[in-house]
Amino acid sequence: MPTSRALIAGAAGASALNAVTYLDMVVRARPASSTAEDSAGRLAELAHVDLGDARTATNRRSGLGPLLGYVTSVAAAVGYVAAGGRRLPLGVSTLALTGLAMIGSNGPLTLLRVTDPRTWSATDWVADLVPHLAYGAVTAVTLRALR
Repeated sequence: MPTSRALIAGAAGASALNAVTYLDMVVRARPASSTAEDSAGRLAELAHVDLGDARTATNRRSGLGPLLGYVTSVAAAVGYVAAGGRRLPLGVSTLALTGLAMIGSNGPLTLLRVTDPRTWSATDWVADLVPHLAYGAVTAVTLRALR
């Protein structure tokens, strides 16, 4: 079943993206980004969903943010498979999945005005690209292995 393979591959890719992100935090001693939580809060606000008092809302945003990341990762893989991309060469698949994941994550963040990629430095772009490349590579390899 192609959808279940895409779900598995997307989850594996999300794990790779998270691992590379955490490694970057260790190597550069940088703090965690708040963009995922900020976007979860913004989405709740736009949907008129009350996340509770200040402490409860903070805790819910902390959980919702990463869950949105997993949804994005799995959705990118499912979309890629649905478009027939799983038969492309591994390098092309990696780049396509990387692009889908970056658009799927940064597009909503930009629309929600949580971030503006036009203001990012070269370091910011690399810090965003490298984990997404890990996502693309692991997702592509996993899809190929499950084929």
